[in-house]
Order: sequence, then C-alpha cells, then structure tokens
Amino acid sequence: MNFEIKSRKKFERTAMDRREFLEKVAELAGGTAAAAALLPVLAGGGDSPQVVPKDDPRLETGYIKYPIESGEMRAYQARPKGAGKLAGVIVIHENRGLNPHTEDIARRAALEGFVAIAPDALTPFGGTPENPDEARSLIQKLDRDANTKNFVAAVAYLKTHPQATGKVGCMGFCWGGGVTNQVAVHAPDLTAAVPFYGIQPAPEDVPKIKAAMLIHYAGDDKRINAGIPAFEEELKKAGIECTIHMYEGAGHAFLNDTGPNYNKEAADLAWRRTIAFLKEKLKP
Repeated sequence: MNFEIKSRKKFERTAMDRREFLEKVAELAGGTAAAAALLPVLAGGGDSPQVVPKDDPRLETGYIKYPIESGEMRAYQARPKGAGKLAGVIVIHENRGLNPHTEDIARRAALEGFVAIAPDALTPFGGTPENPDEARSLIQKLDRDANTKNFVAAVAYLKTHPQATGKVGCMGFCWGGGVTNQVAVHAPDLTAAVPFYGIQPAPEDVPKIKAAMLIHYAGDDKRINAGIPAFEEELKKAGIECTIHMYEGAGHAFLNDTGPNYNKEAADLAWRRTIAFLKEKLKP
C-alpha cells in the first residue's frame, strides 16, 4: 500500500474576501448597486481572460461528441497540434457547467502533453446556459447515476481514441471533484484521478477504486472537509495508492482564477503537483 498524507503547509489568503471584493468593485463601478450587477460577470467564471487563449497556435481545439447510454455527450477537446498518440485527461467542470474557464483548464492540460476533453454535464438539458445561476439549477436536476455513467463513458472514449495511448486520467473541481470520485469508483479502466475539493464517495464504494488518487482539499472548506476522515480510513483499508494535500488558508474553489476564492500560491502548487502526478501515472 502506498498511502501518504502530505504536510499541511500554511497558505496566506491571496484573494480578498467577498465583502472587500464588493467594496472594491463598488468604487470602480460607482456604487454598490452597480457592483452587484457586475458580480455575476466578475465571479461567474465565464468571460475572464484566459491563461491559454482559445486560438493558441500550439493547440488543436474544438467540440466533439462521444457516445453515452442515452445518445451523445458534447465535450470540448484540446490537444497539442501535430502530436502523435497521447494519454487522455478528462476535465470535469464546477456546478456552473462547461464554461470558458473549464475550457481554459483543458487547454492548459493539453499544453502539458495530453489530449484533454471537458464534457458538458448539462448536455441532456441542451447544454450549459450562459447564465451561471441557471446552470447551477440544472446541475441539481441531473440524475446522479446517469451523470456518472456519462462521465465513465468519457473514459471509454479516450481509452479507444485513435490518437490516444489508452491510459486515461480524470480531474474535477468542486462539483466536478465529487464526480471525479464517482468516476474513480465506477471506471476500473481509469488510471489516475485528481479530485479538487470534491464530495467523497460512500465508504462502501471506496474499495472499488482502481486508479491512483491525488486529492486536493482547501483548509477553509468545512462542508467538504467533514468527509475526509472516513474517506482516508477507507482508502487506507483498501490499500489504494493515494496522496492527499491540504492547503491551509485556502478556500473552496481556490484554483478557479475567475472566482473570488482564487488563491494563487495554493493553485500554482496544486497544478504543478497535478501535472507531475498525471505525467507519472499516464506515461506509456
């Protein structure tokens, strides 16, 4: 068994809290009413500048569809231009659906040498709406078992993709972190899983996991962190290869650089660890 809990390094919060954020926006917008109107744009993860531009010449990007039990699932795909066979990585969005931020994460992963796909969980409802509040409402209406199957189907898609090596990893954030845990439970062909601050699977399901796990948690995230002890215990008992990192001083969704909880120090370290882990586990 290779189970390790890494040191819990203290991170100072680099993102301002919501109240300070609103005050700063109010100064620029000319009042709190105008600031409130701007918040969905500023914090919704939709239209902020991208780390990797949509038209980055190093990448081939576009939308694809892959087969699921009820038909087809829409997904955003990114891969290095002109590359041969690569390992596959699934990127699972937060509860705002497949938005530009998630597509940016897929492009970041692609630049690290993977064929990355970011499925749209809201495909059964016609796709992610522009309004993030509508997306959150629709996410709550998804059938959990069917949704899990739709993402497990992404593993099968990448495993047999003509431009993929057959090795598949999965990373997910917030709501997508919980889905990543479910994919690890239900997809025995998954090689590596990286849930970010996600709801843990039921204790009785943990022994079904075959993938190596790299798990990221935020120190200031009581609701999610309440489930850590039971998850740790079951992972140990099942002998699952797992490393857990706790980022003290960081809040839920700290990797989302379009949101108010973004913590650059924690995000950068978590991303470096994630890429190193995926490269190690998914190498030919």
